[in-house]
Amino acid sequence: MPRFDDAFDWVRRHVAAESLPTAVLGIATSDGIVALEAFGTEHGRATSVDDHYPLFSVTKPLVGLAALRLVERGLLTPDTPLAAAVPGFGAGRDDVVRLRHLVSHSSGIAEPPMDEGGLRESLVAPGRDFEAGTTTRYSTLGFEGVAAMIEHAGGEPWLDAVTAVAGRAGADGFTLDVDSTPHEVVDAAEQGLDYTRFAALGHPGAGLFGRAGDLLAVGSALLRDDGSLVAPVTVEAMLRPLTAGMTKLEPYPASRGQDWGFTWNLRNNAPGLLTRDSYGHGGWGGCEFWITPSRDVCFVLLTNVGGGVRRLGVEADELHNAVAAAA
Repeated sequence: MPRFDDAFDWVRRHVAAESLPTAVLGIATSDGIVALEAFGTEHGRATSVDDHYPLFSVTKPLVGLAALRLVERGLLTPDTPLAAAVPGFGAGRDDVVRLRHLVSHSSGIAEPPMDEGGLRESLVAPGRDFEAGTTTRYSTLGFEGVAAMIEHAGGEPWLDAVTAVAGRAGADGFTLDVDSTPHEVVDAAEQGLDYTRFAALGHPGAGLFGRAGDLLAVGSALLRDDGSLVAPVTVEAMLRPLTAGMTKLEPYPASRGQDWGFTWNLRNNAPGLLTRDSYGHGGWGGCEFWITPSRDVCFVLLTNVGGGVRRLGVEADELHNAVAAAA
């Protein structure tokens, strides 16, 4: 079994320097969790490996897995139009927004502030940013559309669909309950987010809370690729680039060396990484969840830095590489 001392030392260093307020780092293979450790204290309380943290945009691939289960059941396809679930959508548009556009940030839906209420009203607002399928610009609101399609096709709330698919991997801790976490999001207001208002939205693009063990269970099941979570053909499809050749707008320009699959960030040409098959997602609060099949490894970093860790000079690619090299 490989040792991941360098990866844990990386987290320990940044917590000691207070560039990460608290953190949990977990590493798993296809056989399950191999290392898990918590770091730091908050308001006199020691961080626990079982702590819930706000996942922010790591919510997106979990919602994507729920949508893919409906694809497997013959209730959706990636080509299903959003208007089938939201009849009021599309006013003033001469294109068709489909599920595959929503999950790959290529829908052209204009993006409001993340803490702005009225998600469905914003979703159906007239106009567009660009023609669907021609360009990518990161969209959190688009996942209100994915949630609507899940609920229309599956007949249950999107959160129930997410917890059902996560339960197939043994992950039972995902929740929208803000009281589940003991951790404040440091500097949220300074970074422009009204966190109380945002958390009340239960946002399907960024609202989940979870534990490191929950995400590691999902990652381990995907590494096994044995059909326990979703079918192998589904894993193959979800990792197929959907944005190759498209114009890529900030904050994910072409120079970042990545494409979007079915909700997953495919870092196939990332200049800072040793690997070329890592996929996963990051979150606005600093959460990182990445899977590297060629090394049979996945890792989760949970922390609570509003605006993400890079604004404090923390380069998460260093952690990626430490995990990959040890694996």
